[in-house]
Amino acid sequence: MTEGKVLWEPPADVRDRSRIGAYLRWLREYRGLNFAAYADLWQWSVDDLAGFWRSIWDYFEVLAHTEPTATIEHPTMPGARWFPGATLNYAEHVLRMPGLADGDPVVLAYSQTRGPVTLTAGDLRDQVRRARAELRRLGVGRGDRVAAYAPNIPETYVLMLATASLGAVFSSCAPEFGTRSVVDRWQQIEPTVLFAVDGYRYGEKAVDRRAEVAAIQEALPSLRHTIMLPYLAGGDFAWPQTGEELAFEPVPFDHPLYVLYSSGTTGLPKPIVHGHGGILVEHLKMLALHHDLGPGDRFFWFTTTGWMMWNFLVSAPAVGATIVLFDGNPGHPDLDSLWRLADEAGVTFFGTSAPFLLACRKAGLRPQANPQLRGVGSTGAPLPPEGFAWVYDAFGPTIQLQSLSGGTDVCTGFVGGVPLVPVYEGELSCRALGARVEAYDSGGKPVIGQLGELVITAPMPSMPVGFWGDTDGSRYREAYFDVYPGVWRHGDWITISERGTCVITGRSDATLNRGGVRLGTAEFYSVVEGLDEITDSLVIHLEGGEQGELLLFVVLADDRELDDELRRKIARELRTALSPRHVPDEIHQVKAVPRTLSAKKLEVPVKKILTGTPVREAAAAGALVNPESLSAFERFAKER
Repeated sequence: MTEGKVLWEPPADVRDRSRIGAYLRWLREYRGLNFAAYADLWQWSVDDLAGFWRSIWDYFEVLAHTEPTATIEHPTMPGARWFPGATLNYAEHVLRMPGLADGDPVVLAYSQTRGPVTLTAGDLRDQVRRARAELRRLGVGRGDRVAAYAPNIPETYVLMLATASLGAVFSSCAPEFGTRSVVDRWQQIEPTVLFAVDGYRYGEKAVDRRAEVAAIQEALPSLRHTIMLPYLAGGDFAWPQTGEELAFEPVPFDHPLYVLYSSGTTGLPKPIVHGHGGILVEHLKMLALHHDLGPGDRFFWFTTTGWMMWNFLVSAPAVGATIVLFDGNPGHPDLDSLWRLADEAGVTFFGTSAPFLLACRKAGLRPQANPQLRGVGSTGAPLPPEGFAWVYDAFGPTIQLQSLSGGTDVCTGFVGGVPLVPVYEGELSCRALGARVEAYDSGGKPVIGQLGELVITAPMPSMPVGFWGDTDGSRYREAYFDVYPGVWRHGDWITISERGTCVITGRSDATLNRGGVRLGTAEFYSVVEGLDEITDSLVIHLEGGEQGELLLFVVLADDRELDDELRRKIARELRTALSPRHVPDEIHQVKAVPRTLSAKKLEVPVKKILTGTPVREAAAAGALVNPESLSAFERFAKER
């Protein structure tokens, strides 16, 4: 791993002005621990799990209705039990909103369907109080499931907190999800209450969802009540007035908080259950110590309610930060719209996806500098060096870029950034506190400076409580522990440098193995999609022969047609930027690359289709944004 270019360095007084600096002073004063560098702090956090996670509990003054008898029991995977005996409630901690007065704004919501909405801390508590009372009137209690077919708007947030306050279990699907996708998820958890919108606007397009809501109701016999929000129609919505006080049901640390879902590309989506306590302590740590968020900050992440980044975003009031919500098309009327919104809302930390940052770069965007902005976050896919370079060209050297990688499975990032270490071009700055991330070689041994399988070798509190309905835990064990017993295999390739930075180069199950050399897909896409002529691409390696066969599929801009000249240009760019091994054997044009509802490319299902698996077996159409895109690969397979 070569020495990367330093794009940002911590200011000299970083320990005096950052939240992690305050935490380090607390550790020194109250625990007698002194760490000279972040690497030492990280090592302690993964070596002494009980000491580290108890420090998070104590430092953030977690409110326990019943105190824990220990920090961790059975520190093995799967099966680690965190803070046994403790009872608490996630919603109670979010609604504490430390550092915010009743009149301070805590939710700033922007939408292409209606005008802006602001909720103060007092407003949010009052709305949760009223929503909670209404859910109780509808018979919702501890363990019941409440489902939201709703966008990233305050009403969805209020409902989630009200559900959590009762000890009930929340689940959301963004309203762009089709009926089949929603039903595949919610039939597994059998919700009793559905909260749904009649539709939404995506840019200038009005999308009516009343037929989908009716079909969802028909397919879920467990539903007893449906609450409709006339969002598209422009009608008002308010929870009924009540004199009932806001209260919080004390639940065990691992009591289900919400259910998130895997993409479901090759079968039913896995219903991943996250617990109140695990999500709470993980998000307190990540939002405050890594993202440096607190009172006075305004935290934005472009997300829908169908992506785990929504769940991550809306925990921020627990550390005193205000959240900024957005519902709509991020490219309407142009790619600059979200940056203008950030300026208007006074966003201090702007989170988005790597593809969005690369699209801004490709469009030659130079957003208006926002004087409040001090952090940019990127996730969803590896951010290549040119993405880093664009952020610093656009915003200058004072912005800290945090490229983040984690997953729905842990509802957080386990590699990312922290105020104490530099940002190197193309590299994730560090492994997160409490996350023992390692790279395993083909023999299952940890390596430094070499490409390896991304594994987590010590438990984290936000690992799933389990999968819904998986009574014997077999599906859960198969998903993460089938390759390395007792070690979490995440499914990515990672290189960890001597200085602790990380580079993720794509899914390990989509590896390109050319002549015994493993190649990640991310670097392919970085080069190919950097060409003006290409808007999207997919690379597949088919085994067979000495090196196998490397196939590249490209989506071209401006109704272009793929010709030999462009093929030669692509090959030349790959050979020059990467190596001769990266030059495809064939390059083909397609109209679209198949993507999941969370915008991830379907490399493995396409590989299955190309090797003869029927489309219906290779990928679940309901899990795709564009299932029709698979037909091109099916035709290609038949013609070959």
